[in-house]
Amino acid sequence: MLGAPGVGKGTQAKKLEEDYSIPQISTGDILRDAVKNHTELGVKAKRYMEEGKLVPDDLMIDLMRERLKSDDAANGYILDGFPRTISQAEALEKMLDEVDSPIDSVIEITVDYEDLVRRIVNRRVCPACGSNYNLIDKPPRPDGSCAKCGERVIQRPDDNEETARTRLEVYDEQTKPLRSYYSSSGLLRQVDGEGSIEEVSASIKEVLQISSSLT
Repeated sequence: MLGAPGVGKGTQAKKLEEDYSIPQISTGDILRDAVKNHTELGVKAKRYMEEGKLVPDDLMIDLMRERLKSDDAANGYILDGFPRTISQAEALEKMLDEVDSPIDSVIEITVDYEDLVRRIVNRRVCPACGSNYNLIDKPPRPDGSCAKCGERVIQRPDDNEETARTRLEVYDEQTKPLRSYYSSSGLLRQVDGEGSIEEVSASIKEVLQISSSLT
């Protein structure tokens, strides 16, 4: 799942996880847990995340190598936030070649950047169960609590306008080349992310059905 910060990759990946019973593997969630738990990786990654920069490739590649060995990923998975650079994509391809498990489809969700900044600063998350919300189109309960578990939702420290614009600049410089990388292999499919959550989800499922029929 490709796309700039705020396009809705996490939300759409969660819906796919529920519909297809395969795990969403979010590097963002894994990294935030590592920072929260003060692991060695978390300590190293914290500085980059606070500045809106990408975590170095070697750390991310080691992280994903271990995660993909988990039992719940044996029958498939949805990568959300990885790869983000060409070197990560090449390392992922090498890892998957070793286990004869190639990527089936690469979906890029596209949204205008000014809309993305607005989305990012309005994002909220439940610190207890991890449910995602947005004050624009997917708000929590009127009292600010999570609809699933009742915990009060919060705004992540890095979901501010300054950091959002930095992250979009980093995406342009380092991540957008992945579009050409996966387009050249015929895997890339683009989906307009400007619609409702349900509309975008329907478009993604249509793309997956087409990709499945071609393999």
